[in-house]
Amino acid sequence: MRASQTYLVRHAKAEDRHSFGGADFARPLAPAGVRQAELLGEQLGSCDPRPELVLSSPARRCIETVGPLAARLGTPVEVADWLAEGADAAQALRKLRELAVPAVACTHGDVIWGVLEQLAGEGVDLGKRPAAAKGSVWVLGSSPLVARYLEPPASSPVSHGAAC
Repeated sequence: MRASQTYLVRHAKAEDRHSFGGADFARPLAPAGVRQAELLGEQLGSCDPRPELVLSSPARRCIETVGPLAARLGTPVEVADWLAEGADAAQALRKLRELAVPAVACTHGDVIWGVLEQLAGEGVDLGKRPAAAKGSVWVLGSSPLVARYLEPPASSPVSHGAAC
């Protein structure tokens, strides 16, 4: 990673995959996920360093997860195919490392687990029991190379910058 910090987000809780009538790509957030997205927007929007770039998988549930944050920051959500479900985790990690500004990148569990596997292989301490719950965040930094897990937001806003 460069000197910037990246907030790697797993999308918030989505509608049930099996009962949703449309394509999985178009599956939206569930009401609980909409609330998670709002709280993530508040939490990540008050982090230091403040994100300057908001990236997302093309899946609707990912775009909706970071939408409130992008609105808060006054920046668009940029769709990145390398964050899509099933994307190559090694490529995703390379792309994350190329980011020159603090960024939020929203993706899927399989990509996050692949990135974590890559980082563990490089000797990054992920803690005793790494997790990637829906709506959670991995804070990736480079000075030194570190990864820190943030639980999904609770039902109330996080105090300014407390969890970043």
